[in-house]
Amino acid sequence: MAPASSPASRLIVPDLGMPGVAIALSLWLVPEGAEVVAGDRVAELVCGAATVDLEAPVTGRLVQQLVDEDEVVVPGTPIAEFEPAAAPARPR
Repeated sequence: MAPASSPASRLIVPDLGMPGVAIALSLWLVPEGAEVVAGDRVAELVCGAATVDLEAPVTGRLVQQLVDEDEVVVPGTPIAEFEPAAAPARPR
């Protein structure tokens, strides 16, 4: 059984400071199952004329895309779940 998702392993739509302007997930840059490094660009949002890159919150694997491309989302919406990579063993 997969571990329960924690807030650190979810990608959340940020507040872009544009009240009343629709936000849409325009493009997934990484497919489900792909390995990512924290900070990798994984998706693009469009808000008005602005395009905003979203980055992987953790190093690991993108387990599930929770919204489809072109879907309208609101700030605070989880859009992806990640499985964090196992921590490397400490040398003894």
